[in-house]
Amino acid sequence: MTARVARASNPQGTTAMWVRDRLDGLWRDEDFAAWYPRDGRPGLSPAQLATVCLLNLSDRQATEAVRCRLDFKYALALELDDPGFHHSVLSDFRDRLAQDDRADRLLDLAPARPREAGLVKQRGRQRTDSTHVLVAARELTRLELVVEAVRAALEQLAVSAPELLDPLVTAEWAEQYGRPVRLCSQPRHPITRLTEAGGDAHTLLTAVAAHASDRAAVPALEALRQILVQQFIIDSRGRLRPRTDKDGFPPGSMQLRSPYDLDTRFAIRGNTRWSGYLLHVTETCDADGPNVITAVATTTPTRDTAAVPGIHTRLERRHLLPTEHLLDGGYVSVALLDQAERECGITLVGPVKASGQWQHKEQTGFARDDFTIDFANRQVTTSWVQAPAVAPYIAAHFRPRQCDPCPARTSCTRGQAARSVYFLPQHLHELQARNRADQQDPAWRKLYALRSGAEGTIAELALGRRARRCRCRCRCRYHGLSKTHVQHVLTAIAVNIGRLTEQDPRNTAYRPRRPTAFQQYLESHGLPRPLWWRQGK
Repeated sequence: MTARVARASNPQGTTAMWVRDRLDGLWRDEDFAAWYPRDGRPGLSPAQLATVCLLNLSDRQATEAVRCRLDFKYALALELDDPGFHHSVLSDFRDRLAQDDRADRLLDLAPARPREAGLVKQRGRQRTDSTHVLVAARELTRLELVVEAVRAALEQLAVSAPELLDPLVTAEWAEQYGRPVRLCSQPRHPITRLTEAGGDAHTLLTAVAAHASDRAAVPALEALRQILVQQFIIDSRGRLRPRTDKDGFPPGSMQLRSPYDLDTRFAIRGNTRWSGYLLHVTETCDADGPNVITAVATTTPTRDTAAVPGIHTRLERRHLLPTEHLLDGGYVSVALLDQAERECGITLVGPVKASGQWQHKEQTGFARDDFTIDFANRQVTTSWVQAPAVAPYIAAHFRPRQCDPCPARTSCTRGQAARSVYFLPQHLHELQARNRADQQDPAWRKLYALRSGAEGTIAELALGRRARRCRCRCRCRYHGLSKTHVQHVLTAIAVNIGRLTEQDPRNTAYRPRRPTAFQQYLESHGLPRPLWWRQGK
């Protein structure tokens, strides 16, 4: 009855109906068997819950759509009178999905159905790009961070061990930590208030230290301890005081930015500064098929080169390794070019970072590439040693008696010491030279131009599908790296479904909309007219 009514009311079908008709559903309950115990009361279908999570709706809106919309009942294979389920079930399912690497396993299963249907092929061409994602927590100043960390610890102790608070909490503490902290841009006496908050944090941790079992049950106390160590120091007089620039701070990759999200970190890239994560998206870019997202990685802010091996591991597990992988310069290094070719048979297409020597920047003097390196005789000039401090580089050192009388010394080195030339081992050196030569080839540039399409996918994920919660603040929806990764995986699967539904099935009655009268006039007179980017131009 559900199928008959849905087909009668939607003769052309909908996206949800397409998933059921062409893919026979994205998942089956057997795919989730390892997630649940063998005994216990029966639960809802995990395949249905995973499909509902793909809707770009809130939990309440999604469950209402399952109750009321015919095409959703059709996609989930529900009876017309099925009452659906409570919205809190979706939150519990996402918590289960955030454990271990289950989100990646869910994405492992998602491309399998399109591949079986012939919509995705192996050993094609793929591209990768990244974007920043702001943490869901509010950006806190240093004073707000310490005060909010104390308040978070007090909130959890009030639930797990309220008896510990009786000798500590006073009217002053109630006034200071009784509500979330909100300070103006220029609060009064910030250093004094910061010192007092640090003293309260130290007092709280000291009082709880004797109750190891209670402390283990309160993770906010561990966050408070780390924030106290990172933001304060005990001076020579034994007094606790805030750290200064002279004392030094931990690196941004280690500093906690919120007591509610311990995974987020501060990062700087060019003119962009943010606290949050990095989202790496990989998609196919073959000319004869839809662009399908094949890998999603959510990481703390690190170098892009650190994400490439993990991306290849995920693609190999899904049997979707490409022949050519298009990347921007942030992802490419000579070592990765060699590693990807040897271990995975993948050709990385991207520019190797240019030399940072002043000769190269100023386009004058003698740079490293101007020296002739004789690998067979292990000679550049006089000495050849392995440089362990900059391994795997090799160092060739000139002697002062060679450099000092040289008339071109100022074009070669500006230091007091003689010139030293550092270069890679022979196979990597030749690979680097070949990559830089390829960058001048028009065919290579035309191939590399396909990489820019990944930026459109990033925009579709971040703005169109709300991988970031809102356009103006670019914040993710959930706290924690694991839940944020679940959100990104579900969003990527939803994007894939939307793109695959645009591929018309065979023997379809659909025809594209005819050009307007003015567009026909332009074509008849041989005048170019702009096309939408989805049409290929």
